Amino acid sequence: MRPFDPRLLRRARATWPFLAVTVVLGTLLAGTVIAQAAVLSDLLAGVLAASAGLDEVGVLLSVLLGVVALRAVLLWGQEVASARASATVRSQLRSSLLGHVVALGPGWLGGQASGELAQVAARGVDALDGYFARYLPQLVLTLLVPTAVLATMAWADPLSALVVLITLPLIPFFLALVGMTTQVAQRRQWRALERLGHHFLDVVAGLATLRVFGRGRAQAERIGAVTDDYRRRTMQVLRVSFLSAFVLELAATLSVALVAVSVGLRLQAGEVPLQTALLVLLLAPEAYLPLRQVGASYHATAEGVAASTSVLDVLDTPLPERGTVTRLPAVGLLGLHLEGVAVVYAGRGRVLDPVDLDLAPGAVTALAGPSGGGKSSLLAVVLGLVPPAEGRVLLGTVDLRDADPTAWHEQVAWCPQRPALVAGTVADNVRLGCADASDADVARALRLAAADDLDPDLRLGEDGVGLSAGQRQRVGLARAFCRAEVRDAGLLLLDEPTSHLDAVTEARVATSVRELATGRCVLLVAHRGVLLEQADVVVEVGRVVEVGGRLLRS
Repeated sequence: MRPFDPRLLRRARATWPFLAVTVVLGTLLAGTVIAQAAVLSDLLAGVLAASAGLDEVGVLLSVLLGVVALRAVLLWGQEVASARASATVRSQLRSSLLGHVVALGPGWLGGQASGELAQVAARGVDALDGYFARYLPQLVLTLLVPTAVLATMAWADPLSALVVLITLPLIPFFLALVGMTTQVAQRRQWRALERLGHHFLDVVAGLATLRVFGRGRAQAERIGAVTDDYRRRTMQVLRVSFLSAFVLELAATLSVALVAVSVGLRLQAGEVPLQTALLVLLLAPEAYLPLRQVGASYHATAEGVAASTSVLDVLDTPLPERGTVTRLPAVGLLGLHLEGVAVVYAGRGRVLDPVDLDLAPGAVTALAGPSGGGKSSLLAVVLGLVPPAEGRVLLGTVDLRDADPTAWHEQVAWCPQRPALVAGTVADNVRLGCADASDADVARALRLAAADDLDPDLRLGEDGVGLSAGQRQRVGLARAFCRAEVRDAGLLLLDEPTSHLDAVTEARVATSVRELATGRCVLLVAHRGVLLEQADVVVEVGRVVEVGGRLLRS
């Protein structure tokens, strides 16, 4: 682990003022360390040699207490600045991470493990607290205090300073050796924690299905095995941490002992004054202390820095090219034209062969075909969430790649296969697509979605807890219908909108879709039923057939 990760600092520029304050306070702390040792050596030498009177002793004691108090205040100030820096950088990193994930889009997010990503955004970012609150401040002291102490010792006793100068590099040498082992162990522990979080999230999400098929016990045993692996990894990290602490303490103790023996022998021979000997003995441990403490801080923050690698890897993922054209033609007037659009996903290969399609205003176009044929991927291309590997989508003369996504989405109303619902009322969930919708707009949207039996003020739990699958789907449809009418969205996209509905409700929804098609383009995915019969055009595996005698395209 590099002690000063430039990627972290670049991503956390708001912490630079706090780090500057830490450097200033560290410099003052180095001065108080030397002042404390000098005053204490004068006091002890005067008392032991009986050369200082009570008045002089009282003055030295007062100065010593003042220096100790100043050192405590400076340490407190450094803790406050470090805590503020840590809180700022964690907030900044988490905001940057979530914003970058949103900008990367569903195409990238679909290939990620949601549990691991959630673990990185939550525990991973929080684990950086120790890095900024303890490790970086201690690193500043490690650079400043030994330098100041060595300079003072060289002035007072060059031989002792030479001994410290020779033995001091042993501490970072042993720290680097143990640190490499710690880094490997910590990364393994973090990966084990990511696997545990991802697996647990998957099990919770599919708990009902597991219970139905009698696989609950097997998954519980699997979680136990993953947890036990994480426990072993954690114990390995602790063993390495304890070993490194012992090595650092031993090296520092032996080094201080060499200085003490050398000073003691020369003091006995009369080669060194008592005051100088005391000053050297008081300063020698202070030269090694910051290095020992930075070693302890290293282990306390190793998890955070291991997690930060995952955070920074996400932040360094290049964003897809974003269009800049904001003045777009109205899709409800011109329609949309797809030329040879094909979709290829990394790791999955081609999921959609080239498709030519015209979405005409006032027409309902349905996509049919077997599951996995690329129907939802085609909707994602039209939405602008997935760039086509081949071909283009034209809005008038504007290629959708060149269009600003925000400007394009202003013209779109969309209902996915499984609409996302939030904790709140039914009306709150309908208004997610258009916050300015009135109560009358919400009521009409629910009626169009055959959900007028639902009370708009009914409170739902997270992800629509309290509703059946069909009711959740109808609330999602109502959201899309509300946005289409209130925002006058010229394109309505529906992905299997009636898969959980009975025949009567499906017929009502199909009638509403036909009504909403007036003045806008409608593109939907369907496998059966009234929606296919109501469609003007049905596209199945790249061919267009006539349905209902209304329209035929080849």
